Amino acid sequence: MNDFNSTRRLPAEWEPQGGVIVSWPHAGTDWAYMLDEVTECFARIVTAIAEEQPVVVIVPDKNIASPHLLTANQNNILYVELPTNDTWARDFGPLSVTVGDKPVLLDFGFNGWGLKFAADKDNLLTLGLVEKGVLRAECENRRGFILEGGSIESDGNGTLLTTSRCLLSPNRNGEMSREQIEEYLRGAFGIKRVLWLDHGYLAGDDTDSHIDTLARLAPHDTIIYVGCDDDTDEHYSELQAMKRQLMEMRTTDGNPYNLIELPMPDAVYDEDGERIPATYANFLIMNKSILLPVYGQPLKDELAAQLLKISFPDHEIKKIDCSALIKQHGSLHCVTMQIPNDILPI
Repeated sequence: MNDFNSTRRLPAEWEPQGGVIVSWPHAGTDWAYMLDEVTECFARIVTAIAEEQPVVVIVPDKNIASPHLLTANQNNILYVELPTNDTWARDFGPLSVTVGDKPVLLDFGFNGWGLKFAADKDNLLTLGLVEKGVLRAECENRRGFILEGGSIESDGNGTLLTTSRCLLSPNRNGEMSREQIEEYLRGAFGIKRVLWLDHGYLAGDDTDSHIDTLARLAPHDTIIYVGCDDDTDEHYSELQAMKRQLMEMRTTDGNPYNLIELPMPDAVYDEDGERIPATYANFLIMNKSILLPVYGQPLKDELAAQLLKISFPDHEIKKIDCSALIKQHGSLHCVTMQIPNDILPI
């Protein structure tokens, strides 16, 4: 049965937001072996967010994070002490819809990207934030359905973009068909349609091709995506196939999408010689600026910034070096989650 609810709406990321959630790295996470390096990166991200809007810093002990944020705008930082397994707040933080004119938080299940990693603490984060009064909004328990925030993109007008590799993964909601998953998403988010990308991946990615590493919805019927024109690169065939599928997609008016192709960063490898997933698509949209992950590749970093400016001419593009983050196979968007207006105590 179709439980589509026309009063529900899943906002686009570029709509007004009330703040951002960040989960701070600590010795109990996979960052332990490079904690100093990644802490510097998180400090840059939190400082940049706090320049313009509130940021909720989740940390087991406030004293782990606060010494690294002394130069940040303290009026916009709220420390919340909760246990976590890891730092990827995009995937275990709350997703939010509007029902009528009020925000409602959706608490989906998180199982470590298809049972790859421990997630018992992260899966309770949203509930913990609500119980502590940090997020002051109605919260729906939807933990019977596995869904990560990095796996979906919304245009705010009823279209959701995702990848079949992730949402149809047998270790997430494997008992459900594509049609059943679409039906569930319509009911949860009030969306009208789902656009599925069946191609595209990044070497070293643990998420089964999260959409926020590959293609992002943007204003004015635009999709910003990762391209690859080097036929010697291992991604070439898959990203070319993804590009062709994006070219075939149509807006609700039946028109092709405006497509903006981001460059593929030069290959980056870890200490074991394995390629890790550097991507410019993993940017965070805030109220007045966009935080763009960059990787110490000045020409491509700047090109990505200029291309983003096409879709977001009124936003300041701020580059954040995320070379540390990709060593654990994620980037800037992955460690942040925006939250609605007027639900924070600051």
